[in-house]
Amino acid sequence: MLFKRNKYTIMNIKKITLLCLAVAAAATAAAQGIAGGHVTGNVQLDAQMSSKDSIIGATDVPEKLLMNARADILYTNGDFSAGLRFEAYQNPMLGFDAQWKGQGLANYFVAYNGRRLSVTAGNFYEQFGSGLILRAYEDRYLGLDNALLGLNVTFRPWDGVTIKALAGKQRFYWSYADGLVRGVDAEVNLNSIIQPLADRKFRATLGAGFVSKYEGDESLPLPSDHNYRLSLPLNVGAGAVRADLSYGGWNLQAEYARKGQDPSALNGYIYRPGQALMLNLGYSTRGFSAGIQAKRVDNMGFKSVRSQTGEMLYINYLPAITKNHTYAFLTIYPYATQVNGEQGLQGDVMYKIKKGTLLGGKYGTDIHLNGSFIAGLDTTVTGGAGTEGYSVNPGLGETYYADLSLEVAKKLSKSVKLNVTYAYQLFNPVVEGHSPDLYHNHVAIADLSWKVNKSHSLRFEAEWMGSDSRYDPDEGHTDRRAGDWIMGLVEWNIGTHWFISASDQYAYNDGIGNYYNLSVGYTHGATRLQLGYGKQREGLLCIGGVCRQVPASNGLTFSLTTSF
Repeated sequence: MLFKRNKYTIMNIKKITLLCLAVAAAATAAAQGIAGGHVTGNVQLDAQMSSKDSIIGATDVPEKLLMNARADILYTNGDFSAGLRFEAYQNPMLGFDAQWKGQGLANYFVAYNGRRLSVTAGNFYEQFGSGLILRAYEDRYLGLDNALLGLNVTFRPWDGVTIKALAGKQRFYWSYADGLVRGVDAEVNLNSIIQPLADRKFRATLGAGFVSKYEGDESLPLPSDHNYRLSLPLNVGAGAVRADLSYGGWNLQAEYARKGQDPSALNGYIYRPGQALMLNLGYSTRGFSAGIQAKRVDNMGFKSVRSQTGEMLYINYLPAITKNHTYAFLTIYPYATQVNGEQGLQGDVMYKIKKGTLLGGKYGTDIHLNGSFIAGLDTTVTGGAGTEGYSVNPGLGETYYADLSLEVAKKLSKSVKLNVTYAYQLFNPVVEGHSPDLYHNHVAIADLSWKVNKSHSLRFEAEWMGSDSRYDPDEGHTDRRAGDWIMGLVEWNIGTHWFISASDQYAYNDGIGNYYNLSVGYTHGATRLQLGYGKQREGLLCIGGVCRQVPASNGLTFSLTTSF
């Protein structure tokens, strides 16, 4: 059930906060057992206050306080379980779609999980293979939740054989999309079902899946001639085959997917079939590992509602094959998967220099080298809506992204560890819908951790980025990430409960903005509180190749998480 109001007072928010805490307290008291079962759960509350700041582009926020909150409750009793989630967005924090506004019961299910059979009725998450044709998942920090409401069945007739079948509709903020998603998937572990292979070093798992979405017809005029209407397919299918092979230190994962004609707002209502290929080859031994990934995507956006754009209602997931960086300046220009077409490679090497050697020293040295390159498809336009749209030529299209990073981690003493990183990035703003002015960035990072004693530790971080991008509104360059930057951070952990951190990012050349942040946190058991004040730069927040736009902000943030 969903409750909505046009205005929310601070008193409303206080009541919701108290409700979340009361749920946690009540469930904790009941965790000893209800009818022989067990109750667990978690509560999360994030709040934000922001004021206008014309320098960084932060606009005035009508509400004094923005808040995202949720409480998950799970009851288990043997092979049976049931759960629910209450969510409240009063109103949604900056960067989250305004359609999240509201509060109510957002997720509920009952499930049976036996040795041979598992059944879930209600809301559920599921993935076939690497997700090229189906991935129902949630990422609360991206404001993304495409859970299915329906029935999910998993059958394991023999050890090593898994068959899945599901049907449902995707969550769309506080409602559910009209499109119906149905799918089946099978996976076989050959070493489990073929006795002579049971003890062999060679391991093999094969899988295949098929997903179909049904959506009612609608009247769409042909853009070139409004006297004609597009003939839209009511059913769109996508299939995939995959293999996971290993021998000794070697591992090969491969998956190929193909989708039928699926005219939609994503591709301009063209009728070209889609396809995607993922390859991952790796080798590892003691002190050394290496891997290479390859990906090719062609018109593989797959949504349950053809008219929708944005990040909601994707049936599938196309992971990025770029490194998931964690340092601030390496994430200023993140790469988001281009579902309509891209191809690329990523290579990764990790090597540990043995201790006692000239370069290894007393404690050894870890070296991590990573590189990636992503380009578009080389296409020739053959028509618009109602046609196949384009043909693909051999070779590479426009360069989208490239990076090369070298990280060296060295333990200097029992209490001091140093990480040094250098990275080069090539970024094309066209992937964000802007003009294709290539940015060339150089990033240098030093990260020093010092364990002062048993109860205190310090971490110092310094970063520099040199870029040929620039901020100049008079010439149309309005990206506030542009320019040369420096950053410093100090983090102090006090015992097992408290931590304090302070950081500052400053654009000292061809850029704009001084983004400082102060935060203090307290942890006790499974409960964590954090209060922060500072400025947030506008830009993209990306996780796993999926991104959302985050506007600039200036003010307080508060976070509470607890579990029971």
